Amino acid sequence: MKTLFAPWRSPYSSKFGGEKSEGASESECVFCSQLKEKKDEKNFILKRFDYSFVMLNKYPYNAGHLLVLPLKHAATLDQLAKDERAEIMELINLSTTILQKRLKNEGLNVGINLGKAAGAGIPSHLHVHILPRWVGDTNFMPAIGKTKVISFDLGKMYHQLKNEFK
Repeated sequence: MKTLFAPWRSPYSSKFGGEKSEGASESECVFCSQLKEKKDEKNFILKRFDYSFVMLNKYPYNAGHLLVLPLKHAATLDQLAKDERAEIMELINLSTTILQKRLKNEGLNVGINLGKAAGAGIPSHLHVHILPRWVGDTNFMPAIGKTKVISFDLGKMYHQLKNEFK
């Protein structure tokens, strides 16, 4: 089996205090730090809600790759109150509707990687991935050319989607 490395993601996921462990504190968490900055456009935070927020993934796998996260620094679902979990589900629903409307995607991957062993790049702060998909959106470039082509501008995508979250 071959391994695909994505070293361009390291500066983002290790920005605060080296490699993230399961128990990284709130002060070491990239997501919590971005929330405290109050620079939503810079950090691609689309909207803050009562218990959660929605943001564009800075290192997307596809156009419109969103993250839904709790405002509270929590690694697992059981660390959230029922209202917090319920709002995350409602935001997943809202986000998928917005993506379909704006991007006309043909499918979606929605998932949570709980823990480092499950593939969580930042395991200390729960986040749900919402990944728009289109028939044929995979091609030879990542497999043969070892290059992922991102054919959209994150800034433009942010403004396009931000208007929908108002």
